[in-house]
Amino acid sequence: MTLNKEILQSAIEEFVLSKDDLQKVREDFTNEVKATEGSSLKMLPSFLSTPTGNEKGTYLALDFGGTNVRVLKIKLLTKGKYETIDKVAAPLIKTGEYDYVHKEATGEELFDFIAKLVKEALAGDTGEIYLGHTFSFPSEQLDLANAKLISWTKEFQTRNVEGENITELLKASLKRANIENVIPVAIINDTVATLLAAAYANNNALIGSIYATGHNTCYLEKNYNGKPMIINLESGGFSKIPQSSFDKLLDEMSEKKGAQFLEKATSGRYVGELFSIATAKAFGTDKLFDFSSVELCDMIVNNSANRFIKLKTNYVPTSDEAELFTALAKNILNRSALLVTSTFLGLYDHIGEETLSIGIDGSLYGKNPFLQEIISKELKKTSEKISAFKVEDGSAIGAAIAAAMGSIS
Repeated sequence: MTLNKEILQSAIEEFVLSKDDLQKVREDFTNEVKATEGSSLKMLPSFLSTPTGNEKGTYLALDFGGTNVRVLKIKLLTKGKYETIDKVAAPLIKTGEYDYVHKEATGEELFDFIAKLVKEALAGDTGEIYLGHTFSFPSEQLDLANAKLISWTKEFQTRNVEGENITELLKASLKRANIENVIPVAIINDTVATLLAAAYANNNALIGSIYATGHNTCYLEKNYNGKPMIINLESGGFSKIPQSSFDKLLDEMSEKKGAQFLEKATSGRYVGELFSIATAKAFGTDKLFDFSSVELCDMIVNNSANRFIKLKTNYVPTSDEAELFTALAKNILNRSALLVTSTFLGLYDHIGEETLSIGIDGSLYGKNPFLQEIISKELKKTSEKISAFKVEDGSAIGAAIAAAMGSIS
């Protein structure tokens, strides 16, 4: 196998965005937020505003966004402070024992399993307690307490759940388990949960974002039918971004062709695939070598491109060639951070607040200070009064805050 350095260099250059490119993304994002029709942003109301920061009390937080489910008993202490009293977590798949995401499993079985976790997290507490639920699957929000699953993602195939009211399924399982003191009052997605957690600690937080395996952003709309409302953009579906030839190849290979363009250019699920496609082209092969976002970050932070190229392709690059692969990883991730930041700035232009903070949760952002630095520097080019900060465990804390807000709505 031989490496074509000219093709590799060309690939590196394709992932460079100009100032004009970024400005256009920013302007297009603002326009799509404002658009009344034809937008690639879903603009879903959450039926919640941001918290005051004075919310307090003990609540249950159900975090259901993948094959590991958590139930936490959280005591909110106001102004961003909280205490986790109890925590129960369990996988929905245990080889040889059970599989609640398989097509043979039913919604009743799945939520009965979750109800057992709720009972365990209660730890014998029989007093009335409100539950907030972070449910990170495409859903139609009916009101704060109720959402209907549109379709499973993440390889879930559980029967009799799609099209159903998730809260009603949970309530039925709690009833079957004789759990009468738990009252589900809120169901939100993980992006909304992130903004709730961010705003609980920082009243300038008006934007929340997930920057991890997937990507999404929400914000506080100050005047949604006359009142403030957190709007879930489902921004991974934003379509007006400049595409390289590798983005187009990735889209052709993806499960959802012609969709999720921003997510495919930015998220941990896809940046490794972009690197793999470019690497295969440089080697003149159709075989993809399966690089991950974690490995791309390692190449940049630890100068480990030589090791990963050898491991994945059996090709031993020279030091110059290893530098080219590092440059490719760096440009793919730089572009990811710059595109995400341009959408934040598009929201900043729409919101119109001079001082604004952005709470970001997710492993791609949280574990990579160099990406945090890119976003921070790019924001400050517009204003020193725009900042981004890391949110820890937004899904759980946000669920507890939503429960607190839902208990008095």
